[in-house]
Amino acid sequence: MDTLHLLLNAVTVIFIATTMFAAGLGATPAALRAVLTDLPLLLLALPANLVIVPLLGWGIAALFGLPAAAFTALVLVASSPGGPFGAKLAMVQTGDVVAGAAMQVLLAAAGSITFGLTSNGILSAAQVGAGISIDVAALVRTVAILQLVPFAIGLILRRYAPPTARSWHPVAAKVSNVTFVIVLAGMLAGNWHDVVGLLGSRTLLAGFLLSAVAFAIGTVLATGSPVRRTTMGGVTAVRNAGPALAAAGIAFGNDPAVLGALAAVLLSGLAAAIPIAALLTRGRGGSPT
Repeated sequence: MDTLHLLLNAVTVIFIATTMFAAGLGATPAALRAVLTDLPLLLLALPANLVIVPLLGWGIAALFGLPAAAFTALVLVASSPGGPFGAKLAMVQTGDVVAGAAMQVLLAAAGSITFGLTSNGILSAAQVGAGISIDVAALVRTVAILQLVPFAIGLILRRYAPPTARSWHPVAAKVSNVTFVIVLAGMLAGNWHDVVGLLGSRTLLAGFLLSAVAFAIGTVLATGSPVRRTTMGGVTAVRNAGPALAAAGIAFGNDPAVLGALAAVLLSGLAAAIPIAALLTRGRGGSPT
């Protein structure tokens, strides 16, 4: 099982890096700058992801009366924005991939700093779980290495070697697609026992609802065309598993109940977000990148 986990971790790293690399290959500095300097968009998207969705997670957990482990898992996931699947969902829905990738990287960087304070504050106020202490420097390094660097390399190639970028982009996109499927299958296979054990509970429904409502919030609290707005919805719906898993290890000693609930929440969240993105691409007459 350790070998399988190592392999899945390796494939996950490849998925994240190639997804961001492909997004960089398809971006231009001008388009990227337009997103990161769009003050109205930032003033809507940042509070939506850093404040509103974490509070939504708290509200859903309280409303459903989730047990401590599931309550903790839902809050951890809700408090962690900028999941790399956000850039992939932009591709799946034939959306604004540049805007999605730029926002996802920005949120991952911001979330690496805010995650500990947000999740610990909510769990303390709800009187659930223990205090959370996260190595912020390690999270920032992870975001930089796995997300910022591949995105920047792709962007540089697009700027200075356009023919190379055009020829590499389809390959990077295919690798992203294949590893995406492997990661999903691996998450399910590696945690099937815990997920099955939660069938019939409200944990799966809570994760599904969190993602679906977050998709709507991200779409409404955005600016620009409908394509850009739904892209922001996808980025908001998909949370970053890295900090949540780190917290499960550091603050909860890899408690199997918490880990199982995390897997259930993350998978049920993807079960909500992926079909929405697929329906959007059908409506646009396109196909996933």
